[in-house]
Amino acid sequence: MMKPRALLRRPVLLAALVLLSACQDDAPAGEAVEVPSGRALSLIEIVTNARGPEGATARFRFLAPDLVPEDAEAAFDDMQAVCDSFAIQRIDGMVPAPRQIVISFASEVVPFGEPAPDVVQFFEAYRPENGACVWEVF
Repeated sequence: MMKPRALLRRPVLLAALVLLSACQDDAPAGEAVEVPSGRALSLIEIVTNARGPEGATARFRFLAPDLVPEDAEAAFDDMQAVCDSFAIQRIDGMVPAPRQIVISFASEVVPFGEPAPDVVQFFEAYRPENGACVWEVF
């Protein structure tokens, strides 16, 4: 027979595992994504456990080697394509349902939330609506 204390540990461990899995996605880090510019992109991570200004937010972070400030216009078009063809498909079933999708490109891998003034980074925000990504001022 299990001791009462041991019985309490199981639900706590199970709850912890469920919470950890809620922050994961089926897209493996390093997955390549095609974009209109032909730029090489690979998924760094998907972050779902940090609220954004609109509430629940899904952040899709990509490595874009050789990204330079002059790439801003092409990156904007590429981010829309990433949201429409990659991110929007992956938010189904996320709990809570994201009210915002943020796509980011970085010239180097930077830990989420850490400043990196020497790394070129672009961010765009979208509102998921009827299976599409609607650009929002960020």
